[in-house]
Amino acid sequence: MLDASGRVVMVSGASRGIGRAVVERLVDGGYFVSAGVRDARGLAASDRLMLHRYDAESLPSAEAWIAATINRFHRLDGLINAAGINPEADLTDPDETALDAMMLINVKAPMRLIRLALPHLAKGGEGRVINIASMSGKRVRNPNVGYAMSKFALVALTHAVRQYGWDHGIRATAICPSFVATDMTANVTKWPRENMSDPHDIAELITTVLRLPNSATIAELLVNCRLEDML
Repeated sequence: MLDASGRVVMVSGASRGIGRAVVERLVDGGYFVSAGVRDARGLAASDRLMLHRYDAESLPSAEAWIAATINRFHRLDGLINAAGINPEADLTDPDETALDAMMLINVKAPMRLIRLALPHLAKGGEGRVINIASMSGKRVRNPNVGYAMSKFALVALTHAVRQYGWDHGIRATAICPSFVATDMTANVTKWPRENMSDPHDIAELITTVLRLPNSATIAELLVNCRLEDML
């Protein structure tokens, strides 16, 4: 297992949900963390934590965050893409506004950050990219085809990173959870909230993936709170 000492990880979507849980777990675990946020939302101050404004819609914002992280820590060992949105985009809806937004935030924004981070991740020979996808990126079980399309694309992006980065020691993983008790699932009624996965448990799994050596890489990690056949 890789030692957390001195390792620097960037986390997008860090002000809430899975992203925030990941930041808290990594800081507690000895990592230096650069958190991309729209607002700090009470994240605890720490000499291991850097907060930086990050707007996923904006390429200049991504460039500024990467540059500030390298300027502060002089290295980068991991990138966790946790920022995401989930508006409704049904197949028969002619209004493509929600679909366009999801493809930008859930797919294009992670791709931009990865592209900018790759040279830095390659320097240490043990770089890690973890994309928070979804079980909706593995199968379709509801009318929101736009969200599923974006998460399928994010899984595909993860595999592209695995292919590109392998010889540079970069390993990429798609984390695919089902319902997680976060703001995004606040209106879900089909599954009891108390039976949803806890974001801190997802953060624990992500931390484990970060620490695995190059010889024990996980391409996709499916995490479910209910019994489900995956054919």
